[in-house]
Amino acid sequence: MPVESWRAWPYRESLSDAGVPRRRIAMSQCVRFTLVVLIAWQAFQEGAFHGWGLLVLAGGLVVFAAVARGYFRSTLDHRLLASLGLLGLLFALGVVVQIYGAHGPARSLWAVGAILAVERLPMAYALPGAAVHVLAYGLLSEDRTVVTAGTCLGLMLVGYALRLDAEARGTGFRLLAQERAARVAEAESAALAERARIAREIHDVLAHSLSAQLVHLEAARLLIERGESDERILERVVLARGMAREGLAETRQALSALRGEMAQVGDFLREVAESQGAAIEVSGVPRQLPAEAGLAVRRVVQEALTNVRKHAPGAAVRVRFAYLDDAVELEVRDGGARRPAGELASTGSGYGLLGMRERAELLGGALEAGPAEPGQEGFVVRLRVPA
Repeated sequence: MPVESWRAWPYRESLSDAGVPRRRIAMSQCVRFTLVVLIAWQAFQEGAFHGWGLLVLAGGLVVFAAVARGYFRSTLDHRLLASLGLLGLLFALGVVVQIYGAHGPARSLWAVGAILAVERLPMAYALPGAAVHVLAYGLLSEDRTVVTAGTCLGLMLVGYALRLDAEARGTGFRLLAQERAARVAEAESAALAERARIAREIHDVLAHSLSAQLVHLEAARLLIERGESDERILERVVLARGMAREGLAETRQALSALRGEMAQVGDFLREVAESQGAAIEVSGVPRQLPAEAGLAVRRVVQEALTNVRKHAPGAAVRVRFAYLDDAVELEVRDGGARRPAGELASTGSGYGLLGMRERAELLGGALEAGPAEPGQEGFVVRLRVPA
């Protein structure tokens, strides 16, 4: 056994009544009360206390109860000096009783002291303390040497058995408390993850919808500043209104996705591509995707098309989506800007690609975004997620 273990206290849960059934607590109290009665009866039977000596006996019993109670409290609080002092006081009380000629009660007090020492003290201090009590018990025992030695050993074993029982109970109680704490932490972590998920969905929906509206409204502002016709300005306003409606529809889709209700990803991609004038190609056997994977595909294609409108206006866009055996792949490729991006390229927070990559990595997938291959114009976004 390591040195640290010899000097270690039993767990507080082992020394307290935490987790102990009420029936067992009541039984322990009955045993302690019976023990006090037996010690008093032994002293009375031996006739060591008579007359005014009975008051001394009563006072001794009160002192014994107070010492035992204080010992239980000090060991519970892991106060070593106080515990050793009270244990010594219990030994001294046995000596006083022995001086009065009550040999049986004295030995009973020393037996109780030995058991309590092994049960509740660190073993480095419990063994010497118990040895003093059992030595005094053995020296005054009237039994044969073998019986006395067996009784002394039995006292030590009783104390150790009570210690093991208390430590087993205390360990179980600590494990239960740790499990409860782990469940609370897990619940808090799950709540934070769910909040982050909801915040991510709201951000993605609003970022896509509002940035698209900003494109058309900014274009309307530029037309007004150049004095263009009302028809062209109205066209942009109408388009912005249409994007607002799409944003509302996307918000409803996000809420449905959070509830686990979601349409086929392929159908959604066709609708988005048609509304943006992009070519769409879907391959593989269509199937229902997990909610998170489906949301990732939706948000990435929306963000990629928004970036095309902002940074490569007029570019031809091609969307490819493939159902694989254990994953899905999405590619959004534009052919390069057909007209200058103007002021709209500076709008937005710049976190679009970072948010898409974070979403993919959370699902165990990957996202690549960058210029097209050498010799080709445009920008390419590729997403692969397990599904």
